[in-house]
Amino acid sequence: MNKFAKISMLTGLTLMGASLALGSMEQLVAKQKEMVAPRASSSIPVMVQTIIDDKAVFATVRSSDTAVARARLSGTVVSLKVDEGSQVKRGQVIGNIVDKKLQLKMASMDALLTAAKARRDKAEKDFKRGQNLKRKGVIAAARIEALRATFDIAVNDEKAAIAERSVLREQMKQGVVLAPADGRVLKVSTTRGSVVLAGESLAVIAANRYILRLELPERHARFINKNDTVMVGARGLDPLDKAIGRGVISQVYPELKNGRVIADVEIDSLGNYFVGERALVRIAADKRQAIVIPGGYSFKRYGLDYVKLAQADDKTIEIVVQLGGKVVLGKGNGGVEVLAGLKAGDRLVRP
Repeated sequence: MNKFAKISMLTGLTLMGASLALGSMEQLVAKQKEMVAPRASSSIPVMVQTIIDDKAVFATVRSSDTAVARARLSGTVVSLKVDEGSQVKRGQVIGNIVDKKLQLKMASMDALLTAAKARRDKAEKDFKRGQNLKRKGVIAAARIEALRATFDIAVNDEKAAIAERSVLREQMKQGVVLAPADGRVLKVSTTRGSVVLAGESLAVIAANRYILRLELPERHARFINKNDTVMVGARGLDPLDKAIGRGVISQVYPELKNGRVIADVEIDSLGNYFVGERALVRIAADKRQAIVIPGGYSFKRYGLDYVKLAQADDKTIEIVVQLGGKVVLGKGNGGVEVLAGLKAGDRLVRP
C-alpha cells in the first residue's frame, strides 16, 4: 500500500469515528432534554402576596396579677414559713402573728366564763328549790318569779361570756397569715420577731398566670394590634428556631410611655420563668408585596437555586432564582420569598 492510500484510509476512519461520536452526543443531548423538559402535568400560579416583615425584640416576663398577704391583727411575727421565690398555694400558711394582749384577755375571759357558769348553776339550784317549796305552799309566788328572773339572767350572762370568748378566739386565729392565691413569692417584707400592725404587708405573691410585656418604639404602634400572633423564642438568647410556641397579643395600652408602646402577650409554658426574665419575641414590623412560593418547589444544583416553570407547549424549563428568607403563609403553611427570577403569572411545577 502506497503512502497516499494509507492517508486516505486513516482519514476515512477518523471521519467515521467522528460521525459515530456526534451521533452518540446527539442522542445524549436528546435524552437530557427529555429529562430536563418533561411535560407539565400539574402546576401552580405564581402570585404576589402581602407578607409581614417581622422583627426580633425582647419581652419581659411579668405577672398578670399580684396578691399581697397582709396581717389581720397587730402583734409580733413568731414564724415565717416562706422566702423570696417560694411556691405557694392558695390558703397555705405563710406566717403567724401573736399578740400577747389577746392571750391575757383569753385567760381573763376563761375566768369570767367560769364565774358565769357558777352563777348559772347557783341560780338554777335556787329556782328548783323554790319550785319544790311552792308545791308545799311555804313560799310566795313573787319569790318564785324573782328566782326565775335571776336564773334567766345567769343563763344569758353565760351565753354572752361564751360568745365573747369565741370572738376573742377568732381574733387570735387571725394571727395566721394565709396565701391569698397560687403563685410565687416575689417579696417578703418582714422577718421573724418583727412587730407588725394590722393591714401591713408580709409578702407579695405573683400569680401563676404570667404574661410577656412588650415595650416597643413608637413607630411600631401602627403595626401592633390586639389578637395578633407572635412567635416566642426559648429562654435566654437561643435563636427563634427553638421557639417554645406562639403567643397572642391580649392588650395594647393606649398610652405611650417614654416614646414606647406597651403591649401584653399571653402564652402558656411560662410557669417556670422568673418574673423579670427576658424572652426573645418576633413581632410584625411592616407589610409589603412579595412573591412567595410554597416549600418544595425549589431545588439546588451546584450552589444555585432552581425552579421549574411550565411552558405554553406543556413543557417545563429550569431557571435560576434568587431566594430570600422563609415566610409563614396562611394557616401556618411555610413558604420561601423569591427575590428575583419569577414574575406574577408564571406557573411552577414541583421538581
